[in-house]
Amino acid sequence: MPILRFLGLVLVVLGCAACGASAPTAAGEATPVASEADPAPAGAPADVEDGVQRIELREGYSVWTRRIGSGPIKILSLHGGPAATHEYWQSVEKHLPEGVTFYYYDQLGSFHSDQPEDKALWTIERFVGEVEQVRTALGLGPDDFYLLGHSWGGILAMEYALVHQKALAGLIVSNMTADFGKYERYNAKLRAQLPAEILAQLESYESKEAFTDPDYEGLVFEHFYKKHVLRAEDWPKPVLDAFGHINKDVYVYMQGPSEFVPGGILKGWSVWDRLPEIQVPTLTIGAAHDTMNPDEMKQMSELVARGRYLHLPNGSHMAMWDDEDAYWKGVFEFTADVAAGKM
Repeated sequence: MPILRFLGLVLVVLGCAACGASAPTAAGEATPVASEADPAPAGAPADVEDGVQRIELREGYSVWTRRIGSGPIKILSLHGGPAATHEYWQSVEKHLPEGVTFYYYDQLGSFHSDQPEDKALWTIERFVGEVEQVRTALGLGPDDFYLLGHSWGGILAMEYALVHQKALAGLIVSNMTADFGKYERYNAKLRAQLPAEILAQLESYESKEAFTDPDYEGLVFEHFYKKHVLRAEDWPKPVLDAFGHINKDVYVYMQGPSEFVPGGILKGWSVWDRLPEIQVPTLTIGAAHDTMNPDEMKQMSELVARGRYLHLPNGSHMAMWDDEDAYWKGVFEFTADVAAGKM
């Protein structure tokens, strides 16, 4: 969830993706994908060129999806942000096994989907209803439907499961605690480990609410993001694209103005006490260097009825890139085990 805020950071520190990103190194090579510049028109049938399908919502808007791979195990991905994009999921393309269909999906308000300005749309309940509409349009059901939510997408996945778990074969919650307050406290603990001079500089900008100042964003990126969001000097192009395409208005409204000053409508959110209600097989994913406490991710796997925990010792918040082999191996072992009745 709260990682994809800093569009100015991308432009100033990392360089605009459209201007050419550095080749990824420690995070792995980005896999070339077919162009998404011309998505299929609204109302297009499912079997359109390149697997792209736009889905009309009852709210009068449309959202973008794209199918890759094929097989009886079908995974719908929920990106973070809020209002980031599907693009950072593209690390899956090097790891997708036979027998798995993977769906990219930009939620309403995100770059490839419609981007209305009505704040009344940006509620958890409406997003849950949107996911259900997407599931129905894609023809997914309890025999084949796995929901993979990362960060804010993890919040959405848990909320969806609490309402529609009869539609699910399995649930995957990646790098997201079930309690926003726990995230805030753990983030504060990580921040306190920064050098005193860096903390003083951050506090100076924050006292003036200068959250979009390039110097402030540069400090956060250099001293926090590169340690806890994605542990690589050169970030892969799909990650840069996801940063560069974020809808900042939706992000700030829901998450707040800064990684360190969360205060949007998600503040106070928690389903921690409701985790035992989730009866479907559930995988939680935590990483040693994440902005989320990996111990809490393990606890969540023990609170749901049928849980499994995947720990990534080399990963951070974007563990699908900086510990990608272990990440995708764990995801696909889980879905295969559920499909085989081993959960």
